[in-house]
Amino acid sequence: MDTTSSSRWFDLISWGITLVIVLSLAGFAFWHTRSALAEGEPVLPPTVAPQPFSASGSVAPGPAISALSLPSIGRDLKLETIIPERPRYDVLNHTVRRGDALYRIATEFNIKPETLLWANFNILQDDPHGLKPGQELQIPPTDGLLYQWKQDDTIEKIAAEYRARPEDIINWPGNHLDLSDPRPSPGQWVMIPGGWRESKTPSVDVGSVAAGTCNVPFSGFGWPAGETYLSGNDYFPGHYAIDIAAVEGAPIYAAASGVVTKAAGGWNSGYGNYIVIDHCNGYTTLYAHLSVINVSVGTVVGRGAVIGASGNTGNSFGAHLHFEVRLNGAYINPWGIFQ
Repeated sequence: MDTTSSSRWFDLISWGITLVIVLSLAGFAFWHTRSALAEGEPVLPPTVAPQPFSASGSVAPGPAISALSLPSIGRDLKLETIIPERPRYDVLNHTVRRGDALYRIATEFNIKPETLLWANFNILQDDPHGLKPGQELQIPPTDGLLYQWKQDDTIEKIAAEYRARPEDIINWPGNHLDLSDPRPSPGQWVMIPGGWRESKTPSVDVGSVAAGTCNVPFSGFGWPAGETYLSGNDYFPGHYAIDIAAVEGAPIYAAASGVVTKAAGGWNSGYGNYIVIDHCNGYTTLYAHLSVINVSVGTVVGRGAVIGASGNTGNSFGAHLHFEVRLNGAYINPWGIFQ
Protein backbone atom coordinates (compact mmCIF):
# COMPACT_ATOMS: atom_id res chain seq x y z
CA MET A 1 0.00 0.00 0.00
CA ASP A 2 1.47 3.35 -1.03
CA THR A 3 1.66 6.44 1.12
CA THR A 4 -1.42 8.10 -0.41
CA SER A 5 -3.62 5.10 0.33
CA SER A 6 -2.37 4.89 3.91
CA SER A 7 -3.19 8.53 4.51
CA ARG A 8 -6.67 8.09 3.09
CA TRP A 9 -7.38 5.10 5.33
CA PHE A 10 -6.10 7.01 8.35
CA ASP A 11 -8.44 9.92 7.61
CA LEU A 12 -11.42 7.59 7.25
CA ILE A 13 -10.68 5.85 10.54
CA SER A 14 -10.26 9.23 12.32
CA TRP A 15 -13.57 10.52 10.99
CA GLY A 16 -15.23 7.30 11.99
CA ILE A 17 -13.94 7.48 15.55
CA THR A 18 -15.02 11.14 15.80
CA LEU A 19 -18.50 10.29 14.53
CA VAL A 20 -18.85 7.49 17.08
CA ILE A 21 -17.85 9.85 19.91
CA VAL A 22 -20.29 12.57 18.78
CA LEU A 23 -23.14 10.08 18.45
CA SER A 24 -22.35 8.63 21.87
CA LEU A 25 -22.40 12.09 23.51
CA ALA A 26 -25.62 13.01 21.74
CA GLY A 27 -27.23 9.77 22.83
CA PHE A 28 -26.13 10.32 26.44
CA ALA A 29 -27.49 13.87 26.43
CA PHE A 30 -30.82 12.68 24.95
CA TRP A 31 -31.08 9.89 27.54
CA HIS A 32 -30.27 12.30 30.42
CA THR A 33 -32.90 14.80 29.27
CA ARG A 34 -35.62 12.17 29.00
CA SER A 35 -34.73 10.82 32.44
CA ALA A 36 -34.89 14.30 33.98
CA LEU A 37 -38.26 15.00 32.37
CA ALA A 38 -39.59 11.66 33.57
CA GLU A 39 -38.54 12.43 37.15
CA GLY A 40 -39.90 16.01 37.09
CA GLU A 41 -36.50 17.73 37.37
CA PRO A 42 -36.00 21.07 35.58
CA VAL A 43 -33.67 21.08 32.59
CA LEU A 44 -31.41 24.13 32.67
CA PRO A 45 -29.66 25.55 29.64
CA PRO A 46 -25.87 25.56 29.69
CA THR A 47 -24.36 28.64 31.26
CA VAL A 48 -21.17 30.35 30.24
CA ALA A 49 -19.53 31.98 33.24
CA PRO A 50 -17.95 35.42 32.70
CA GLN A 51 -14.17 35.50 32.69
CA PRO A 52 -12.18 38.11 34.63
CA PHE A 53 -10.37 40.81 32.66
CA SER A 54 -6.72 41.66 33.05
CA ALA A 55 -5.40 45.21 33.37
CA SER A 56 -4.67 45.25 29.61
CA GLY A 57 -8.29 44.58 28.76
CA SER A 58 -7.85 40.98 27.60
CA VAL A 59 -9.53 38.05 29.27
CA ALA A 60 -7.36 36.83 32.09
CA PRO A 61 -7.13 33.11 32.80
CA GLY A 62 -9.14 31.92 35.74
CA PRO A 63 -11.28 29.03 36.91
CA ALA A 64 -14.58 28.65 35.11
CA ILE A 65 -17.61 28.73 37.44
CA SER A 66 -20.82 27.10 36.35
CA ALA A 67 -24.10 28.54 37.61
CA LEU A 68 -25.24 24.97 38.18
CA SER A 69 -22.61 24.60 40.89
CA LEU A 70 -23.74 27.66 42.91
CA PRO A 71 -25.83 26.93 46.03
CA SER A 72 -29.46 28.01 45.80
CA ILE A 73 -31.17 30.16 48.46
CA GLY A 74 -34.64 29.12 49.47
CA ARG A 75 -37.34 31.67 50.39
CA ASP A 76 -40.57 30.83 52.18
CA LEU A 77 -43.73 32.30 50.76
CA LYS A 78 -45.06 34.95 53.20
CA LEU A 79 -48.80 35.48 53.09
CA GLU A 80 -48.85 37.96 56.02
CA THR A 81 -48.70 41.70 55.38
CA ILE A 82 -47.48 44.01 58.14
CA ILE A 83 -49.71 47.07 58.16
CA PRO A 84 -48.39 49.99 60.21
CA GLU A 85 -50.73 51.35 62.87
CA ARG A 86 -52.61 54.32 61.50
CA PRO A 87 -52.81 57.55 63.49
CA ARG A 88 -56.11 58.29 65.19
CA TYR A 89 -57.82 61.63 64.59
CA ASP A 90 -61.24 61.08 66.15
CA VAL A 91 -62.33 61.60 69.75
CA LEU A 92 -63.38 58.31 71.34
CA ASN A 93 -65.71 57.65 74.27
CA HIS A 94 -64.86 55.44 77.23
CA THR A 95 -67.27 54.25 79.90
CA VAL A 96 -65.62 54.18 83.32
CA ARG A 97 -65.57 50.69 84.83
CA ARG A 98 -65.17 49.66 88.44
CA GLY A 99 -61.47 49.63 89.29
CA ASP A 100 -60.53 52.18 86.59
CA ALA A 101 -58.01 54.91 87.35
CA LEU A 102 -57.42 57.93 85.17
CA TYR A 103 -53.71 57.11 84.82
CA ARG A 104 -54.53 53.56 83.69
CA ILE A 105 -57.09 54.72 81.13
CA ALA A 106 -54.64 57.26 79.67
CA THR A 107 -51.96 54.57 79.36
CA GLU A 108 -54.42 52.26 77.59
CA PHE A 109 -55.11 54.91 74.94
CA ASN A 110 -51.46 56.06 74.70
CA ILE A 111 -52.03 59.65 75.85
CA LYS A 112 -50.79 61.61 78.84
CA PRO A 113 -53.06 61.52 81.91
CA GLU A 114 -53.29 65.32 82.04
CA THR A 115 -54.61 65.30 78.45
CA LEU A 116 -57.40 62.97 79.56
CA LEU A 117 -58.05 65.01 82.71
CA TRP A 118 -58.29 68.34 80.85
CA ALA A 119 -60.61 66.88 78.19
CA ASN A 120 -63.18 65.95 80.86
CA PHE A 121 -63.31 69.02 83.09
CA ASN A 122 -67.13 69.10 83.05
CA ILE A 123 -67.16 65.64 84.66
CA LEU A 124 -64.01 65.53 86.80
CA GLN A 125 -63.41 69.21 87.62
CA ASP A 126 -59.66 68.51 87.27
CA ASP A 127 -59.81 65.93 90.08
CA PRO A 128 -58.53 62.52 88.91
CA HIS A 129 -60.15 60.94 91.97
CA GLY A 130 -63.56 62.00 90.62
CA LEU A 131 -63.93 58.86 88.48
CA LYS A 132 -67.14 56.93 89.05
CA PRO A 133 -68.43 53.81 87.24
CA GLY A 134 -70.72 54.68 84.36
CA GLN A 135 -69.17 58.06 83.55
CA GLU A 136 -68.58 58.71 79.84
CA LEU A 137 -65.12 60.17 79.21
CA GLN A 138 -63.86 61.79 76.01
CA ILE A 139 -60.57 60.28 74.83
CA PRO A 140 -58.56 62.80 72.75
CA PRO A 141 -56.58 61.38 69.81
CA THR A 142 -53.26 63.01 70.77
CA ASP A 143 -51.60 64.87 73.63
CA GLY A 144 -52.70 68.42 74.23
CA LEU A 145 -56.01 70.13 74.89
CA LEU A 146 -59.43 69.25 73.54
CA TYR A 147 -61.17 72.61 73.42
CA GLN A 148 -64.72 73.67 72.57
CA TRP A 149 -64.58 76.76 70.34
CA LYS A 150 -66.33 79.96 71.48
CA GLN A 151 -67.83 82.79 69.45
CA ASP A 152 -65.00 85.32 69.81
CA ASP A 153 -62.08 82.86 69.70
CA THR A 154 -59.30 83.11 67.13
CA ILE A 155 -56.58 80.62 66.27
CA GLU A 156 -53.85 83.01 67.41
CA LYS A 157 -55.58 83.86 70.70
CA ILE A 158 -56.23 80.24 71.68
CA ALA A 159 -52.73 79.11 70.65
CA ALA A 160 -51.16 81.82 72.85
CA GLU A 161 -53.45 81.05 75.79
CA TYR A 162 -52.62 77.36 75.78
CA ARG A 163 -48.93 77.56 74.83
CA ALA A 164 -49.40 75.99 71.40
CA ARG A 165 -48.53 76.91 67.82
CA PRO A 166 -51.29 78.21 65.51
CA GLU A 167 -50.06 76.06 62.61
CA ASP A 168 -50.43 72.89 64.72
CA ILE A 169 -54.10 73.68 65.32
CA ILE A 170 -54.70 74.51 61.66
CA ASN A 171 -52.88 71.49 60.26
CA TRP A 172 -54.27 68.85 62.63
CA PRO A 173 -56.29 66.60 60.26
CA GLY A 174 -58.95 65.81 62.86
CA ASN A 175 -59.94 69.48 63.10
CA HIS A 176 -61.16 69.43 59.47
CA LEU A 177 -60.34 73.10 58.91
CA ASP A 178 -60.37 74.83 55.55
CA LEU A 179 -56.71 75.74 55.09
CA SER A 180 -57.66 78.75 52.96
CA ASP A 181 -59.88 80.11 55.75
CA PRO A 182 -59.21 78.17 58.99
CA ARG A 183 -61.97 79.36 61.30
CA PRO A 184 -63.62 76.76 63.58
CA SER A 185 -67.33 77.12 64.17
CA PRO A 186 -68.63 78.11 67.63
CA GLY A 187 -69.33 74.95 69.63
CA GLN A 188 -66.90 72.85 67.54
CA TRP A 189 -64.47 70.64 69.47
CA VAL A 190 -60.94 71.47 68.35
CA MET A 191 -57.75 69.60 69.18
CA ILE A 192 -54.84 71.80 70.30
CA PRO A 193 -51.82 69.49 69.85
CA GLY A 194 -49.21 70.11 72.55
CA GLY A 195 -51.51 72.55 74.36
CA TRP A 196 -51.07 73.13 78.07
CA ARG A 197 -52.89 74.70 81.00
CA GLU A 198 -52.60 74.65 84.76
CA SER A 199 -54.81 72.08 86.43
CA LYS A 200 -57.29 73.38 88.97
CA THR A 201 -55.96 71.11 91.71
CA PRO A 202 -57.94 71.02 94.95
CA SER A 203 -55.93 72.38 97.86
CA VAL A 204 -56.10 71.95 101.62
CA ASP A 205 -54.59 73.68 104.62
CA VAL A 206 -51.22 72.06 105.44
CA GLY A 207 -50.71 74.00 108.67
CA SER A 208 -47.34 75.16 109.95
CA VAL A 209 -45.12 75.18 113.02
CA ALA A 210 -43.99 78.24 114.88
CA ALA A 211 -40.68 79.67 113.74
CA GLY A 212 -37.76 78.15 115.58
CA THR A 213 -39.72 75.25 117.06
CA CYS A 214 -39.18 72.70 114.31
CA ASN A 215 -35.86 71.20 115.37
CA VAL A 216 -36.34 67.46 114.92
CA PRO A 217 -33.24 65.76 113.45
CA PHE A 218 -33.94 64.54 109.94
CA SER A 219 -33.94 60.76 109.53
CA GLY A 220 -34.13 60.36 105.75
CA PHE A 221 -37.25 59.12 103.95
CA GLY A 222 -38.83 55.68 104.05
CA TRP A 223 -41.88 54.14 102.38
CA PRO A 224 -45.15 55.17 104.10
CA ALA A 225 -47.20 51.97 103.63
CA GLY A 226 -46.87 48.21 103.85
CA GLU A 227 -47.45 47.68 100.12
CA THR A 228 -44.87 49.00 97.65
CA TYR A 229 -46.91 49.39 94.46
CA LEU A 230 -49.49 51.82 93.12
CA SER A 231 -53.20 51.12 93.07
CA GLY A 232 -54.37 54.16 91.12
CA ASN A 233 -52.73 57.29 89.78
CA ASP A 234 -49.05 58.05 89.49
CA TYR A 235 -47.60 61.56 89.71
CA PHE A 236 -48.50 63.86 86.80
CA PRO A 237 -49.63 67.47 86.30
CA GLY A 238 -53.10 67.47 87.81
CA HIS A 239 -52.28 64.72 90.32
CA TYR A 240 -49.34 65.88 92.39
CA ALA A 241 -49.11 62.69 94.41
CA ILE A 242 -48.86 58.92 94.12
CA ASP A 243 -51.68 56.54 95.09
CA ILE A 244 -50.14 53.69 97.07
CA ALA A 245 -51.95 50.38 97.46
CA ALA A 246 -53.29 49.93 100.99
CA VAL A 247 -56.36 47.96 102.03
CA GLU A 248 -58.89 49.47 104.39
CA GLY A 249 -57.40 49.77 107.88
CA ALA A 250 -53.78 49.04 106.88
CA PRO A 251 -51.22 51.00 108.96
CA ILE A 252 -49.78 54.18 107.50
CA TYR A 253 -46.30 55.26 108.56
CA ALA A 254 -44.52 58.59 108.86
CA ALA A 255 -42.13 58.78 105.90
CA ALA A 256 -39.56 60.63 108.00
CA SER A 257 -39.14 62.24 111.42
CA GLY A 258 -40.91 65.55 111.94
CA VAL A 259 -43.76 67.46 113.56
CA VAL A 260 -47.45 67.01 112.73
CA THR A 261 -48.88 70.30 111.44
CA LYS A 262 -52.33 69.09 110.40
CA ALA A 263 -54.60 66.21 111.40
CA ALA A 264 -58.05 66.90 109.97
CA GLY A 265 -61.20 64.84 109.55
CA GLY A 266 -64.05 65.42 107.11
CA TRP A 267 -64.38 66.03 103.39
CA ASN A 268 -61.52 68.57 103.08
CA SER A 269 -61.82 69.34 99.34
CA GLY A 270 -61.95 65.63 98.59
CA TYR A 271 -58.86 64.71 100.62
CA GLY A 272 -60.99 63.18 103.36
CA ASN A 273 -59.18 62.53 106.64
CA TYR A 274 -55.57 63.61 106.22
CA ILE A 275 -52.30 64.29 108.05
CA VAL A 276 -49.43 66.66 107.24
CA ILE A 277 -45.92 66.33 108.70
CA ASP A 278 -43.25 69.06 108.58
CA HIS A 279 -39.79 67.48 108.44
CA CYS A 280 -37.97 70.64 109.57
CA ASN A 281 -35.80 70.83 106.43
CA GLY A 282 -38.17 72.40 103.88
CA TYR A 283 -39.97 69.11 103.15
CA THR A 284 -43.54 68.29 104.14
CA THR A 285 -45.49 65.10 103.46
CA LEU A 286 -49.26 64.63 103.25
CA TYR A 287 -51.26 61.42 103.82
CA ALA A 288 -54.90 61.46 102.63
CA HIS A 289 -58.12 59.37 102.49
CA LEU A 290 -57.37 57.87 105.92
CA SER A 291 -59.92 55.89 107.93
CA VAL A 292 -58.19 56.55 111.27
CA ILE A 293 -55.94 59.38 112.53
CA ASN A 294 -53.62 58.44 115.42
CA VAL A 295 -51.79 61.77 115.90
CA SER A 296 -52.64 65.40 116.57
CA VAL A 297 -51.14 68.76 115.69
CA GLY A 298 -47.81 69.23 117.45
CA THR A 299 -47.05 65.50 117.78
CA VAL A 300 -43.37 64.72 117.18
CA VAL A 301 -42.99 61.52 115.17
CA GLY A 302 -40.07 59.38 114.09
CA ARG A 303 -39.58 57.71 110.76
CA GLY A 304 -41.80 54.62 110.54
CA ALA A 305 -44.18 55.65 113.34
CA VAL A 306 -47.78 54.56 112.77
CA ILE A 307 -49.75 57.78 112.27
CA GLY A 308 -53.08 56.38 111.01
CA ALA A 309 -54.81 53.77 108.91
CA SER A 310 -55.65 53.59 105.24
CA GLY A 311 -59.18 54.34 104.15
CA ASN A 312 -61.56 55.56 101.51
CA THR A 313 -62.67 58.95 102.85
CA GLY A 314 -63.19 62.09 100.79
CA ASN A 315 -63.29 61.88 97.01
CA SER A 316 -61.81 58.41 96.77
CA PHE A 317 -62.79 55.34 94.82
CA GLY A 318 -61.38 52.40 96.75
CA ALA A 319 -59.07 52.36 99.77
CA HIS A 320 -55.54 53.58 99.15
CA LEU A 321 -53.00 56.13 100.41
CA HIS A 322 -52.76 59.46 98.59
CA PHE A 323 -49.16 60.54 99.33
CA GLU A 324 -47.87 64.04 98.52
CA VAL A 325 -44.46 65.63 99.01
CA ARG A 326 -43.76 69.36 98.97
CA LEU A 327 -40.48 71.23 99.13
CA ASN A 328 -40.70 74.79 100.41
CA GLY A 329 -44.41 74.70 99.59
CA ALA A 330 -44.07 73.46 95.98
CA TYR A 331 -45.22 70.02 94.84
CA ILE A 332 -42.44 67.60 93.88
CA ASN A 333 -42.54 64.06 92.56
CA PRO A 334 -42.56 61.70 95.58
CA TRP A 335 -40.46 59.13 93.73
CA GLY A 336 -37.51 61.51 93.97
CA ILE A 337 -37.22 61.37 97.77
CA PHE A 338 -36.60 57.66 98.12
CA GLN A 339 -32.91 56.78 97.95
